[in-house]
Amino acid sequence: MGSAAPRTTVVPDGGSPAGQAHADRAAAWLLDALGVELPGGLLALALTHRSYAYEHGGLPTNERLEFLGDSVLGLVVTDELYRSQPDLPEGRLAKLRASVVNMTSLAGVARRLGAGGLGPHLLLGRGEETTGGREKDSILADALEALIGALHLGLGLEVTSGLVHRLFDPLLADAATRGAGLDWKTSLQELGAARGLGAPVYAVADEGPPHAKVFTAAVSLAEVVRGRGTGRTKKAAEQEAAEAAWRALSTGRETADEAGA
Repeated sequence: MGSAAPRTTVVPDGGSPAGQAHADRAAAWLLDALGVELPGGLLALALTHRSYAYEHGGLPTNERLEFLGDSVLGLVVTDELYRSQPDLPEGRLAKLRASVVNMTSLAGVARRLGAGGLGPHLLLGRGEETTGGREKDSILADALEALIGALHLGLGLEVTSGLVHRLFDPLLADAATRGAGLDWKTSLQELGAARGLGAPVYAVADEGPPHAKVFTAAVSLAEVVRGRGTGRTKKAAEQEAAEAAWRALSTGRETADEAGA
């Protein structure tokens, strides 16, 4: 292949469509979170959800950056898996990748990114703002991919690859310790069967208004609560509870419920 032509992209000039104060806050957050700065309005573009863009006269959205970031993230994670897991077949590698590159995992990374997470810096329309859009897994995951796309455009693949490794290598290490299912509920089910504890039983409750519900889950094995979790969805709460139970059983730690049983 011949040498690639210089990349050009049209982004808003420096600043943010929400004003300089937003641009400054977002830039300070990114510098604190990842130690980098982005040129040419790329950060503001990565944070611009389509709901905000449509309410403000058809501004550019972060969807093209999301498309790019999805591919960059997939490349870096796949490359790492290929190199670090030389004995695994293609099917197992694909499951490992899917256990890390998915909406729930991406949203979790976005929430942990820097002080307060990515959500407070998103530009959202009024509808998304009033329905808890800053905490929606889908919006956070898409924005994180858009941010990765912006990092690639602004800083290049080598720098972005290093940042992706910082954010996702711990998830890859966790995934490699799990069972064949590569999700916490399946892994807990396998562990429970191996320990003769039977199948996990989940109890889930929710509270809060319809647009901002918080779910709380408890998981029991052999009629003893082994782990608890919370999340913005029933599935996320159950996964967090399953992870807590799996870790407690794997390390031999008793929960307070178990100790009192």
